[in-house]
Amino acid sequence: QVQLVESGGGLVQPGGSLRLSCAVSGSIFSIYNMAWYRQAPGKQRELVAEITSRYRPNYADSVKGRFTITRDNAKNTLYLQMDNLKAEDTAVYYCNAVPSSLFATWGQGTQVTVSW
Repeated sequence: QVQLVESGGGLVQPGGSLRLSCAVSGSIFSIYNMAWYRQAPGKQRELVAEITSRYRPNYADSVKGRFTITRDNAKNTLYLQMDNLKAEDTAVYYCNAVPSSLFATWGQGTQVTVSW
């Protein structure tokens, strides 16, 4: 049974930064392409950043140049460094495999709120 535990969210002012972490247990983390997804109120969940098993990152246009996804396979942990945050980044952030159906589960997510 895979477990995904996201952390690091919070309230931050526009232009600020946050670093999210996701601890993954119950699977061979290193072999999977992984991603951060987010879901804003009233919107569908979307993929914002992906990193392949070979450490190649890809980003949604909305976060390119502001977010950085990394992974530590020794710690089974996925990270998302978010800089120059904007109000439209407000959402619950989740980590999962790509595609997410590989793990058949979601964590509780971590709330990111960008506001004055």
